[in-house]
Amino acid sequence: MSGAAAQESVNIREWEAPYENSRPRDPFAENAHSIWFVGQRTGYLGHLDAKTGAFSKIDLKDGSHPHNVIVGSDGIVWYAGNRTALIGRYDPQTEEIEEIAMPDPAARDPHTLIMDADEKHIWFTMQSANMIGRLTIENRKVDLVPSPVERSRPYGIKIGPNGAVWVVLLGSNKLVKLDPETMDLRVIDLPREAARPRRLEVTGDGRVWYVDYAKGFLGAYEPEAEEFAEWRLPQGAAARPYGTATDASGRIWVAATGVQPNVFLGFDPKTGKWFSATDIPSGGGTVRHMHYHEPSGAVWFGTDTNFIGRAIVEPRDE
Repeated sequence: MSGAAAQESVNIREWEAPYENSRPRDPFAENAHSIWFVGQRTGYLGHLDAKTGAFSKIDLKDGSHPHNVIVGSDGIVWYAGNRTALIGRYDPQTEEIEEIAMPDPAARDPHTLIMDADEKHIWFTMQSANMIGRLTIENRKVDLVPSPVERSRPYGIKIGPNGAVWVVLLGSNKLVKLDPETMDLRVIDLPREAARPRRLEVTGDGRVWYVDYAKGFLGAYEPEAEEFAEWRLPQGAAARPYGTATDASGRIWVAATGVQPNVFLGFDPKTGKWFSATDIPSGGGTVRHMHYHEPSGAVWFGTDTNFIGRAIVEPRDE
């Protein structure tokens, strides 16, 4: 076990994708056993049955470079066509794909998607285009807003308990708060100029948690007080924290990807301490995105070593 500050480990299981060197990533748990993901390098929408271990895939149009996937409560699968300037909609019942093109040629790279609580909109980032977007599901209308910070690389995106949309700007030391009705943006500077936030979480108390990929910190921003607190990862500046998740207890889980094997870390905001560290069995390579499935108490992740992984962070009775 890596990470000297931690005392506990969690159970991690991995399934190797049968599609060679395909970078399976960003798994989304539809339920405890039905897991959707994308193969970024080779361009497919993938599915894992975690009960049987069976994989299947749907090949996407050439050059898609799919980046992220989410699943609605209706079972519809949405994915980001990162190099084809579209958001895709896949219906597992009809096996039909609908492609929703971006309305502006500059909006070339849909990146990370998130659905709001009432499932009326999908919010998404575009890193190279330097934009944030909103897709209205009912009429497929896409609205775009540019980042006010040049070359800021909008990256991770989450929705807070009050409906506000939060984005980290990887190319800068800044967060963005976006009003979901007006799409007005507010830029918030992080306390260190050298910080480069990559992913984020918003806990039930409204705090915004971010990982500083450049310097190896976990940070928290309190919007009401406009105050920050930061904690260094056990691996220090070499940690390269990337994928994140929040469990039902409000604990933060982070993948330290700058060390090999990658380390799956747990942080407890109540104590302000790292309490868990588990080496990823396959090594991980890089864990880029993570998804928490509350009913099964599991965090799902993909690895550059070609695995889909599951970490049980809140064990449930079978």
